[in-house]
Amino acid sequence: MEFQKLDRTPPRMKSKPFNKETLVIQLTFAVLVSLTIYGFATFEYKDISFFEGIRATAVTIRTMFFDPHFKHFTFGEALIQIVITLGLAFLTTLFGAIIALFLALFAARNLSTGIISTVIKGAVTFIRSVPTVLWVLIFAVAAGLGSVAAVIGMTFHSVSYLVKAYSESFEELDKGVIEALKASGANWWQIVFQAVIPSSMTYLISWTFMRFEINFAVAVAMGAAAGAGGIGFDMFMATGFYYDIREIGIITYFILFFAILLEVLATRIKKKLRAKV
Repeated sequence: MEFQKLDRTPPRMKSKPFNKETLVIQLTFAVLVSLTIYGFATFEYKDISFFEGIRATAVTIRTMFFDPHFKHFTFGEALIQIVITLGLAFLTTLFGAIIALFLALFAARNLSTGIISTVIKGAVTFIRSVPTVLWVLIFAVAAGLGSVAAVIGMTFHSVSYLVKAYSESFEELDKGVIEALKASGANWWQIVFQAVIPSSMTYLISWTFMRFEINFAVAVAMGAAAGAGGIGFDMFMATGFYYDIREIGIITYFILFFAILLEVLATRIKKKLRAKV
């Protein structure tokens, strides 16, 4: 009787098969290391003190986060500005979700033809590849800098994001369910409202709340970049117009607090809605 020889080589000592992906990753890593070394070797450090830079950074962080204060606006005004930012995020998410839901029905391959699905997905891919701030600035040419351009630009990007998320959720539906409804005489709209949307509701809720959280962060940035108002504009003023480290710290605390509060509320709401569904 012949016994098969067992391979007792430790897993770490076994050679991995060669492939192009591994070679590309290794070459990319080597190029990045080489550029980093070259940059450090050629950069002039004569007027820079490494330890002095660390000390100055530590002092700035300590002042910003351990000694924050209000100077150019009050606590009540800060609450109003954060509500404006939340409102901007809510409006863009609401408009984006409504438009995206309609487009996603035609983008899903199991609910639409291949040509229409490809055209819609290609268009939203192009829109999604352009950063939100650029869309806001593009619309600012026509509407001017302010909340109008910010709402249009953020909604534009939200639609492209949610169309992809919603359509992929619709495509997860079992084809047998759709075929059974068609065989029973159901039309397209009946299939959508009786099978597609109810079965995908939990995914729609999750993606919508995720986009709302993203839009809140984007709204803070748009307040500074596009003059849309809100707490982001106050941070822009504190960092540029009148430089106040302590006020930047209190604004940062406000943003962090409401971001965490938004995450907690979104989690609880999603659990309640999923329980009802």
